[in-house]
Amino acid sequence: MNSLLRTLTILALAAAPFWATAADSAPATAAAPAAEAAKTPPAPTLEQRLAGIEAYLGNGDPSAVLKDAKGTIPTGLTTPAASSTGPGHNGFMMICAALVLFMTLPGLFLFYGGLVRSKNVLSVVAQCFGLAGLVTILWWAVGYSLVFGKSFDGTLLGHIFGGSEFFFMNGVTSAPNTDYAYWISQNVFSMYQLMFAIITPALIVGAVAERMKFSALMAFMTAWMFLVYFPMAHAIWGITGDMNGVWNAKATIKAIDFAGGTVVHMTSGWSALLLCIILGPRIGFGKKSMSPHSMVLCAVGTGMLWVGWYGFNAGSALAADGVAAQAFTTTTLAAAVAAFTWGALEWILRKHASVLGLCSGAVAGLVVITPATGFVSSTGAVIIGVLAGVIPFLAVVYLKSKLGYDDALDTFGVHAVGGTLGAIMTGVLATVDANANLATNLKDVVGKTLLTEQFKAIGITLVLSLVATAIIAYALKATIGLRPTEEDESRGLDISDHGEEGYNHNS
Repeated sequence: MNSLLRTLTILALAAAPFWATAADSAPATAAAPAAEAAKTPPAPTLEQRLAGIEAYLGNGDPSAVLKDAKGTIPTGLTTPAASSTGPGHNGFMMICAALVLFMTLPGLFLFYGGLVRSKNVLSVVAQCFGLAGLVTILWWAVGYSLVFGKSFDGTLLGHIFGGSEFFFMNGVTSAPNTDYAYWISQNVFSMYQLMFAIITPALIVGAVAERMKFSALMAFMTAWMFLVYFPMAHAIWGITGDMNGVWNAKATIKAIDFAGGTVVHMTSGWSALLLCIILGPRIGFGKKSMSPHSMVLCAVGTGMLWVGWYGFNAGSALAADGVAAQAFTTTTLAAAVAAFTWGALEWILRKHASVLGLCSGAVAGLVVITPATGFVSSTGAVIIGVLAGVIPFLAVVYLKSKLGYDDALDTFGVHAVGGTLGAIMTGVLATVDANANLATNLKDVVGKTLLTEQFKAIGITLVLSLVATAIIAYALKATIGLRPTEEDESRGLDISDHGEEGYNHNS
């Protein structure tokens, strides 16, 4: 009996390791299906799918509907809407991008082209086309990333530029960049913003028309984009920009600019003033007539600018939503009121309302409403329209003659004065009732200290634009020169720069 017990004990001890192995492996086998299930995300509920559609219709965050009671999104959970574009919003933005390009080609070159003498009409066309090509190359290579990237955030360079992650459009695909828009493709967003980058330097052409070499203009604009436009666009619109008061909670200056009062009109307008002074007046300025050669072309161009401006302003909502509708409305009101006001002033002071005055008033209204368009009420837009018809009128008609500078096509009087006025009035008239986004980071600023923040942004825009323009212009003047010879300028830039004539009267 004792021998039997000893034998069983020895067998049990010998088998113990196998029992342990079996015991260890049993839970693993049982847990395998559970682990596999953990890798499979839970399917979105019908309520979450419907909420995703509601987010699309309301231009909201599609991922917000996935959050649980604790405010977190279960690992892997998604909906068909959470990482895709919305066809309606995307289509709207592609149309708006085309409208903004339409403002430059052909709107701006017809508007400016009609205002110059016939021997220089093609030079304006060439300058606008040349800038469209030049700026597009810069935008593709580095510009888009420097404005809308964020990899430089937290560094000294991040106060000037956004980042390098999108150089050569790397990673810019049809998926949304949700830093800027939930429902439009990033490539569409980048092309829309490209159109702003094209028209901004083209506005400067109006001040230096008829007397700046094509080669010098292209060189100037290349440097100007890096020193002025890219830093300003990043500061105001970049998600990490120091003056993006609407979306960057850490912004140093809580300024707002819906569609480009500071970024587009102030930078181009103030740079244009200094550049035309450094360049000097046209040969014969103040001594012989330099009247527009075709007010018909100017009027046609103005109409195109007005139509294209809907893409400029309404499109800056980055969605076909209520904010875009408000911007569409205020754009219409301000432009129409300003055109009428300018014409009325001419009627009172000169006994006639000129076509040039009506065109100038419409453009002035569009300029002044631009920074405010998605932030103000309809009544605010009418107030802006009246002021846009008066203040730029005084600058163009009286200030220009008083100071004697040769701003050939009134870029300073309309865009610099108008853009500055618009930035100020945005600080006065912006209301959360018109745009609920103003309550995101600015609920303690709007209606209180916003005007102070606007003046800070205005000051920085002025200093940057003027200092950079002086540096670039004097550098080019000392090297390649800014102007053609007197003989070439007298013949006209169409022939001297491009070897063509706008009108062939011998055919």
